[in-house]
Amino acid sequence: MLGGLIALLACQLVGQVVVDLTGFPVPGPVVGMVVLFAVLQWRRPSDDAGVVRVSGVLLRHLQLLFVPAGVGVVAYLSLLRADAVPIGVALVASWLAGLLTVGALVSLLGRRA
Repeated sequence: MLGGLIALLACQLVGQVVVDLTGFPVPGPVVGMVVLFAVLQWRRPSDDAGVVRVSGVLLRHLQLLFVPAGVGVVAYLSLLRADAVPIGVALVASWLAGLLTVGALVSLLGRRA
């Protein structure tokens, strides 16, 4: 299981290094997830592989990973309150953009099938 955790952290590190070297405007962990996806597609680990077991443990305790984000929101509540309208507009616009993108993809893929 330790090997699986090291593999997850190594993919995140590779993603961060790629972003630092290229200046790609995407967070390093996102690039690391793409790297992890590529590795998992290439290697096809079994259900008892370390990466699969570690990811299962992390998913079981996913709610704990939201605690730092919640603390950050509470810590900056006065700043968020001051900019509530632009933040609200950005949230609604990004939600709508995501909804339209998913709808377009479902429509496109539905026509193919």
